[in-house]
Amino acid sequence: MCEAVVILGPTASGKSALALDVAHHYRSEIISLDSALIYKGMDIGTAKPTPEELSTCPHHLIDICEPSDTYSAANFRSDCIRLVEEIRGRGALPIICGGTMMYYKALVNGLSPVPASTPEVRAKVAAIGQEHGWPYVHELLKDVDPKSYERLNANDKQRVARALEVYYLTGKPLSSFMVPDQDQCPFSRLEFVLLPQNQDRTKLREQIRARFEKMIADGLIDEVKALVTGCKVPPIDSDEIMALPSMRSVGYRQTLMYLRGEVSLEEMIELSVIATARLAKHQMTWLRGGLSEERASSGNTNCDEAPVLEASYAQRHCVEIENSNKLQQVLALMGEHEALASYKIAD
Repeated sequence: MCEAVVILGPTASGKSALALDVAHHYRSEIISLDSALIYKGMDIGTAKPTPEELSTCPHHLIDICEPSDTYSAANFRSDCIRLVEEIRGRGALPIICGGTMMYYKALVNGLSPVPASTPEVRAKVAAIGQEHGWPYVHELLKDVDPKSYERLNANDKQRVARALEVYYLTGKPLSSFMVPDQDQCPFSRLEFVLLPQNQDRTKLREQIRARFEKMIADGLIDEVKALVTGCKVPPIDSDEIMALPSMRSVGYRQTLMYLRGEVSLEEMIELSVIATARLAKHQMTWLRGGLSEERASSGNTNCDEAPVLEASYAQRHCVEIENSNKLQQVLALMGEHEALASYKIAD
């Protein structure tokens, strides 16, 4: 049984192009698994599909929020589950494609009942971080939430802040709310995971640099300026703009630093490339097994370093980013599933 196809991979690995290629062979609709593509007006820096690409088959969860809005993993999970059912009801194959692993983990393993923060608590924690630095905030967790202290990187501002916010809200550590596999994904999935050949990230880093330099040439700086002048985000010199989830996206944060006069253009490009490469590394770590602490006792995989997740889906296959025949590989593997035959477009 296979109710949805999933294409995962690090940034700049060609996920979106592969999904579109598959959609030419199967009657499909694409669900974006990307925390930046949700924002309107953020097109260049997110490598958003072009209008022409979007017109080739229906896309979902793109341009659904203003840059000043927030959209959580819980929002994605409920939206994705609903969309899979609706797409299948229209007689099409859902293709979930992207690289926001936090969203995918929420979809696969469910979510713990962690309480939402409040503006007052967020401001309190943010003030501590701004005054003392985020490593100091991380140290505060050592006594009140030692498990989160051990699990989180001291410079992971967003997650460190969230852990301390939960403690201030409830008097309980964030780790006490973590209930693994509470509500697993309700539909079966066939996963294709794009990873570099032999774990060599050299080619991927080259692609990351070339892609970001093209973003600059295509007008990324003007795009960020337009968000400010159009009042889509707070003033460029405010603290609020740097705290927005949308403006924490790789490339946008560094562009804001450039526009605020904090770095030169060359430094902005280098910082963006480094941040993107670091993001890709984290994505690949998750894809090689970090999505779940548990491994399934059944299922198939042709990649030892990408274990099958413990959930109700058919199997996972690794696809080398450098493989020029990856579309043919994916189509051949999809062809092995009788459940997908009804979606195939006749040649």
